[in-house]
Amino acid sequence: MIKYILKRIANYVVMLFIAVSLTYFLASAFMDPRSNYMSRHPHPPIASINRSLDLANINDQTPVIIRYGRWLKNIVTRWDWGLSPDQSPVGPAIASRIGASVQLVTLATILGVVFGVSIGVYTAIRQYKWQDRALNTVATFFLVIPTAVLGLLIVLLAISFNKATGGRIFYVTGLHSYTGSNPLMWFLDFAQHLVLPTIVLTIPGMVSYHLTQRTYLLDTMNADYVRTARAKGLPLNIAIRRHALRTSLIPTAVDVAFSIASVFTGAVITETVFAINGVGSYFVQAIGQNDINGSVAVTAFGGVCTLTGALLADIFSAWLDPRIRLS
Repeated sequence: MIKYILKRIANYVVMLFIAVSLTYFLASAFMDPRSNYMSRHPHPPIASINRSLDLANINDQTPVIIRYGRWLKNIVTRWDWGLSPDQSPVGPAIASRIGASVQLVTLATILGVVFGVSIGVYTAIRQYKWQDRALNTVATFFLVIPTAVLGLLIVLLAISFNKATGGRIFYVTGLHSYTGSNPLMWFLDFAQHLVLPTIVLTIPGMVSYHLTQRTYLLDTMNADYVRTARAKGLPLNIAIRRHALRTSLIPTAVDVAFSIASVFTGAVITETVFAINGVGSYFVQAIGQNDINGSVAVTAFGGVCTLTGALLADIFSAWLDPRIRLS
């Protein structure tokens, strides 16, 4: 197992290096940081613009291969991801955003997977019964609601609840507001801020995993090995739990693994609604500002998340299905 993991990590490091390098060249080709200065009226002197672009290593008058070499050298030797067009460091900016996103999406992802898979198993076992129809109707309803609308609805309900109780039970912006040193008060304040965005992020994930897990389980419930177990006298619930469920969880694990990056970068709407400075909003901001270094840094973070999830999915799949050999 250890040999397999090390081999996979080595392969993933090579894949990540290639993907991030290609992203750098694509971002350099399509983004125009010079336009940030030229669009001003009046624009700064050309010499001043070139000096600012050179400081950030994003001057389009310098060959891209030279800029790439400098950028790669700074990362390898100093873990320096460069500067934005406004001369602000990319590394510290994205580090703080990653911290905020981890706090925001971790609990929501776990709850979405646990509740979604559980409901999917529950409805698959009760296919076409009233429980299945009712939960599928609710899932379809939430599936078609845009995240922005769901977020605003949750905010309005929270504001109404706060007014009805005469206190501030829920916070609708940010992740923290407590500045004291009491850990219990800090946790309470964090929970009050986190509960609303967690609900908004949990519902779409839960609905998605519910519907996909139901489909996967229905496919495996009719497999030959499940019917054979039933024919030998094994009760339906035990046959599903011992045989069908383990197999049906494998594609779900893969889905979860490859959705990790999109959970971080795709939470931009929720971050906007609740005024949270996360990776998603930073990515949109970087693209809008022609921030080559910032965009590539977010891509690198997303690649690490995806490949880490892929490795965990491989290990989890082998644990679920002994027929898979990690060799």
